[in-house]
Amino acid sequence: MSAQKEKLEVKNLDLFYGDVQALKKIYFTLKKQEVSALIGPSGCGKSTFLRVFNRMNDLIPICRMQGEVLLDGKNIYGNIDVTELRTRIGMVFQKPNPFNMSIFDNVVYGKRMQGMRDKKKLAELVEISLKKAALWEEVKDRLKKSAQSLSGGQQQRLCIARSIAMEPEIILMDEPTSALDPIATGRIEELIGELKQEFSIIIVTHAMHQAARVSDRTAFFLLGELVEYGNTKKLFTNPKDKRTEDYISGRFG
Repeated sequence: MSAQKEKLEVKNLDLFYGDVQALKKIYFTLKKQEVSALIGPSGCGKSTFLRVFNRMNDLIPICRMQGEVLLDGKNIYGNIDVTELRTRIGMVFQKPNPFNMSIFDNVVYGKRMQGMRDKKKLAELVEISLKKAALWEEVKDRLKKSAQSLSGGQQQRLCIARSIAMEPEIILMDEPTSALDPIATGRIEELIGELKQEFSIIIVTHAMHQAARVSDRTAFFLLGELVEYGNTKKLFTNPKDKRTEDYISGRFG
């Protein structure tokens, strides 16, 4: 048994869209302060799996699920407040999606929705969150300016700051750098390394070199199946499954 308690545990998960099975018999764990990367060809179930954790798939009427997803030992598909769950498990999407409002208002949006009104607390929250997202120095003199005025990479870091402001325990990232240039991508990758000190992170990525750089463990998905999940370095240098080896060596995918 692992000395470190699992933050997240998935047991025997099956997920269907109508009659089509999108995920098959998935077992998965995530520890505190760990980065887990999900890799695999397009349409293999990575993003669907990511959306299991904050119950985003609930929004799709034909989607149904069997199995258990445990957060700190409690089944998130049991009797649980979904709004609270989405506070504990934040999400950063593929394309930066800042709201059409100021940088400041973007960061505090969630906390204001929860009723936080204290101006001093809100200002502190903005500074702390933007510093954690490595954006404070670039925007501290223009917090009242529109978030739309930022570059793509800055917008994505703002979205990360917006997620951090909600004080989540886990951050889900669905290909967070796919719309960014190499410099902005490098900054987000560095940031993931820093955020790991405080949060658990699951990142979906198409770029295998990115998974190799940022993650502690990597999960390889194929046709809805979790083929192999383990130490990132080992998975890339000495995979146990022939299908993993074929994928990472470029024989298919």
